[in-house]
Amino acid sequence: MTETVNYAYFIYKTCPVDYDVLEWRNQMKILVSACLLGFPCRYDGKRCPSEAVIRLAEQHILIPVCPEQSGGLPTPRIPSEIREDRVINREGKDVTGAFRTGALIALETAKLNRIDTAVLKSKSPSCGCGMIYDGSFRGILTEGDGVCASLLKQNGISVYDESQTERLYHAGEK
Repeated sequence: MTETVNYAYFIYKTCPVDYDVLEWRNQMKILVSACLLGFPCRYDGKRCPSEAVIRLAEQHILIPVCPEQSGGLPTPRIPSEIREDRVINREGKDVTGAFRTGALIALETAKLNRIDTAVLKSKSPSCGCGMIYDGSFRGILTEGDGVCASLLKQNGISVYDESQTERLYHAGEK
């Protein structure tokens, strides 16, 4: 059974901030992979919260996104990997269109919220930053970015993975 994910409720409950005073408080808005905040939106429907990422909410406004769900893929879903310039699921189906649509929605979310920083799930075919699986479904990593991470970077957004959050804890403070 797929759970309904209410990202807006998460933002409201974890970020009780007057958005008009963000500049005064020197808080950044950061686009974050929803799975890192504990939403069950991973391909396998499981949660993978990152305490380090969740802790960012103490200093910043976190805006959750799941490009794969936004692109129309169900949860759970068949695992996918990038092979050359296409995203292929384990059954051989090309799901590139859904990944690109989700990436565009994440980019639009970032633009609408004037976000210039993102923390995304490592190794993901959507969100991976620097290292992704090689498309063989054998757990082999290769250099590269996921579809969403790549699009965000192309549009000037700084992208980090969950292991790189320490540098963001006090970013924006004067």
